[in-house]
Amino acid sequence: MLKDKNILLIISGGISAYKTLDLIRLIKKNNGNVKCILTKAGEQFVTPLSVAALSENKAYTDIWSDNNAGMDHINLSREADLIIVAPASADIIAKMAHGLANDLASTTLLAANKSIIIAPAMNPEMWNNAATQANIKTLKQRGILQIGPNAGDMACNETGEGRMSEPEEIFTAITDFFFEKPLKGYKALVTSGPTYESIDPVRFLGNRSSGKQGHAIAKSLRDAGANVTLISGPTNLNDPCGIKTVHIESAKEMLEACSGALPADIAICAAAVSDWTPTQKQCQKIKKTSKNIAPNIELTQSTDILHMIASHKTKRPKLVIGFAAETQKLEENATAKLASKKCDWIIANEVGLDENGVEKTFASDQNQIYFISQNKIEKWARASKDDIACKLIQQIVKYMDEHDR
Repeated sequence: MLKDKNILLIISGGISAYKTLDLIRLIKKNNGNVKCILTKAGEQFVTPLSVAALSENKAYTDIWSDNNAGMDHINLSREADLIIVAPASADIIAKMAHGLANDLASTTLLAANKSIIIAPAMNPEMWNNAATQANIKTLKQRGILQIGPNAGDMACNETGEGRMSEPEEIFTAITDFFFEKPLKGYKALVTSGPTYESIDPVRFLGNRSSGKQGHAIAKSLRDAGANVTLISGPTNLNDPCGIKTVHIESAKEMLEACSGALPADIAICAAAVSDWTPTQKQCQKIKKTSKNIAPNIELTQSTDILHMIASHKTKRPKLVIGFAAETQKLEENATAKLASKKCDWIIANEVGLDENGVEKTFASDQNQIYFISQNKIEKWARASKDDIACKLIQQIVKYMDEHDR
């Protein structure tokens, strides 16, 4: 995504400086080149060694280092395609607003002829102080871009506006700067993970879905500019930044959440929804008997969420995509599902153990799918679930472009 893009990251002082290490990872993961300047205060929270190791570039700290005649502030600003200041402390914001230049970071910013994005981070009172707000107004008038700050609990045990935006949010701001978002203006609904159908307060019917593929798809849609609602069953995954996430447990709850999320332009049902649910949930734990007789649990079929969305008379999305987890006759079963569910595409993957006893799909970071539409079946090479998600979004972009002309 960021191939051939050069980003200069300036890390000033603040406890949120530790988050910049994850931002560096995101930039590198997406093939961007990142160089970093650490202020003296920034060095109190992250070390030059950590920054250099992750960025695979020297961490710059001193304007007079390496006998370079004090030209780092010129060279670094000229090499960059974009400059990020994260965290942007009250101090460095004030320096930028008033044109101060007494260290490498502030000198580089004053010498910069490239776009700058700041990610403010400070105590809520410092953020709301009239001086800080006046400085922010000045920077905005000069064309400095800004992301955040967010509201929440602070390291100083106070609560309010002043938290630095999360690394994923800053990364999205970077990609927004460089690229047009092909799905901007589209609303997308994604289901992910398993559902749990309660038998009693202790036991449930469930499955082995990890939610990794559904969450990866939701993030790729977000990165493409879509407004995403993610409806997730029980998983061990963190909620993706910049995505409205609705947590559910049962198939019934997922159905209600999906109905509430319509209308949408795109619906991707990646969740492994339970096909059956107990007719009646027991209020108390079912106890074993002395005769060791297994309880008789009556099951009823769950409402078909994919079919509901694809058959909706007034709110059917323009593109409805279902998933099929198969253990045999994958192409035959998935093609039949495409017809019976009335969706546009089916993404089929084979689940279960491979010849080495390793799970092929569930809980794995890898996936190998068949892309099935009305007129073609494509077998995609096994790849990471992130890469599968990116490739799927490319197909979605092409589809929406063709059908919205």
